[in-house]
Amino acid sequence: MNRRARIATAALVVSTALLLTACGSGGGSDSPQGKIKGADAADEKSSAGPSASAAQDGVKRPEITLPKEFQADFEGWTNSDAKLQAIMNDGREELRSEYAAVIAANPDSDAVAFYNAEAPLASARKWIKQFVVDDVTLIGKVTVSDPQVHINDTGSGVLFYCVDERKASTKNRKTGKITTTADKPENVLQYRTRLDKSAQGVWKVTSSTVVPAGCS
Repeated sequence: MNRRARIATAALVVSTALLLTACGSGGGSDSPQGKIKGADAADEKSSAGPSASAAQDGVKRPEITLPKEFQADFEGWTNSDAKLQAIMNDGREELRSEYAAVIAANPDSDAVAFYNAEAPLASARKWIKQFVVDDVTLIGKVTVSDPQVHINDTGSGVLFYCVDERKASTKNRKTGKITTTADKPENVLQYRTRLDKSAQGVWKVTSSTVVPAGCS
């Protein structure tokens, strides 16, 4: 299954999406029927500014900063359940870490490694490296919304959310050429992730699937 059918570059479009070596589960308690059971997200927008380097749980987390040229707006990213909120927080930072790594042209980003287990880390690094090869960065804005989260029977966190990339673009670092993302339904993606809590107390992504037009 494809992990990253995301923000088109001159050479990276939906038809050439990168592959995930460990896709999310396709059934059972990981598969939503409409809304995910147990989801309870408020309609608020969270800041796209620097992330906190330490959380209330005492875990030292990397600081992730996105430049003003690229915004990642998280809407409704709150939950009344503290444990579910912790899953959402780490899921949010995992996504932000990848955007930051693309912009920094750094596939070996420590922050990306911090939030990903081995298999999804390899896939994420491959996706980031493609931007480095194409010598492009990210500009514009993505909107991340409709988070749906629960804990399945095995104790894993299951987090689904939507990413609207239609206002995001890539920019060639040398020429300045901008490649816009088409205003099409397939560019509103649904992320289906599973996260497991590490010994250090971090909810790391252990599998991820991206579904183009999955939120339509």
